Amino acid sequence: MTLPIKTRVQADDFDLQTEIDALASANCDIGAVVTFTGLCRDDNGTLAALELEHYPGMAELEMQRIAGEALVRWPLDGVTLIHRFGKIVPGENIVLVVTASKHRNAAFEAASFLMDFLKSKAPFWKREIRRDGKVGSWVDARDVDQAALQRWR
Repeated sequence: MTLPIKTRVQADDFDLQTEIDALASANCDIGAVVTFTGLCRDDNGTLAALELEHYPGMAELEMQRIAGEALVRWPLDGVTLIHRFGKIVPGENIVLVVTASKHRNAAFEAASFLMDFLKSKAPFWKREIRRDGKVGSWVDARDVDQAALQRWR
């Protein structure tokens, strides 16, 4: 059986339940589905939106590579990775990670691994658009995100 791996980069929003159902329906032996949904926060009411850009083609390939690495490390029965681009306002979805496995620990660990790598290694960039109309510079990776990668090495 081929493991279901779905990776997408899209401007449109996604529906969490639809993605879970699609992954779970592909395999009746799944015992755990773990999800992580990253949302745009409003930064204490100062953020009007985030502008997210990506390197087309390269972003999708990197997401596939990261998903493949997770499948080697954990006994997974499926992975879904979705990352949005464009203008995203506070409260909207940015990223979705779904992992499925027979056992919860593998699904939890793989989801954490995937999000750490997406946050730090996938070619996505964001900049803040403030409520006062100012457009910020492109946001650099944070030290804490880089440090999170070290536990997987």
